[in-house]
Amino acid sequence: MSIVIMGVFNADTTYRAARMPRMGETILGESFALTPGGKGSNQAVAAARAGGQVQMLTRLGRDAFGDLARRTWEDAGVIPRVIEDPDNHTGAAFIFVDAGTGDNAIIVAPGAAGGLSPEDVEANRSLIEEADIFLTQLEQPLDAAHAGLRIARSAGTRTILNPAPATEIPGDMLALCDFITPNESEAEALTGIDVSSIEGAERAARDLVARGVGAVILTLGENGALFHDGIDAIHVPALHAGPVAETTGAGDAFNGGVAAALSRGADPKDAVRFGNATAAISVTRAGAAMSMPLRTEIEALLRSK
Repeated sequence: MSIVIMGVFNADTTYRAARMPRMGETILGESFALTPGGKGSNQAVAAARAGGQVQMLTRLGRDAFGDLARRTWEDAGVIPRVIEDPDNHTGAAFIFVDAGTGDNAIIVAPGAAGGLSPEDVEANRSLIEEADIFLTQLEQPLDAAHAGLRIARSAGTRTILNPAPATEIPGDMLALCDFITPNESEAEALTGIDVSSIEGAERAARDLVARGVGAVILTLGENGALFHDGIDAIHVPALHAGPVAETTGAGDAFNGGVAAALSRGADPKDAVRFGNATAAISVTRAGAAMSMPLRTEIEALLRSK
């Protein structure tokens, strides 16, 4: 059962230092890391490692960061469906981390993937139509995501929208979503409803269903997730897999895990539990893409609970 994920790859360049330099100043940093990132790419790696048959639709430049993307996907078993853009660079992010506080400041230059267009999506229509699951986010242009959801829905492919980063979404686009997977802040941005409690999360989910979404999977961090299909509202508790090392990529792990489980025919509520387990393991490891667990690890955690 195949999954097509459309989204962005970024090469994350992380610098750790005591402070940010002032304009015109050079300071010494404490460490540097170059790691694969981007929500779409992270979710593709998570879904593939969780047992899904995944194809990644995106744009890359012809450069070293594009090579990093391809190596990352090859290692995870993701099949690249890449539109090459020789006149642009592969997406990159500058991440400054304050060595004392852990706070960060980020600059993202989306490069080639920022040019994903409805025309690109149309050129890959058959890829989406032949998939069982289509998953996308909002790091690439909104009109490209909208076009992908429209093609998938018309072909009977199940659709998942991870509405991150948060932005206003047209009603006709929401109506194309079999599942939408906001976190608390994204749900609040979409609905204007406070989601600081389970009751608030249920109200926000009902609002999204009333606006045409098939089902809402609202992630609640350490409180797990809420599944609401307009009839039943089910709170699925979080799982614990060990001490937390880093929460970066936890949402991407969850989305990839849910997509992988749904592609195998899992009941949506069971898919949410599988997603919770995927995220629970990922946060025990540093990094994003490199923290994604294997299906065997996820299933072992589920058996132990």
